[in-house]
Amino acid sequence: MDFTKGMVVISRAGRDNGYPMVVVDVKDGFVFVCDGKERPLERPKKKNPLHLAATKKTIQLDNITNRKLRTVLREHIAEESE
Repeated sequence: MDFTKGMVVISRAGRDNGYPMVVVDVKDGFVFVCDGKERPLERPKKKNPLHLAATKKTIQLDNITNRKLRTVLREHIAEESE
């Protein structure tokens, strides 16, 4: 699976297992993800792509803040539960 910036993913391994995150960068075979709370945009988490499940949703990362990111991910969780 090719991960792109702005793609919403679900963590499948680690302490953040089951939580939605957003891809902010892809480098050297790793994916850097943020959730706006535990992992703010200023400090993304480096994840192995095998430990992430892609979703069909993407968001624009231009001028996004941690607060807006949390809101978008919360909406994503609500959509998934319906």
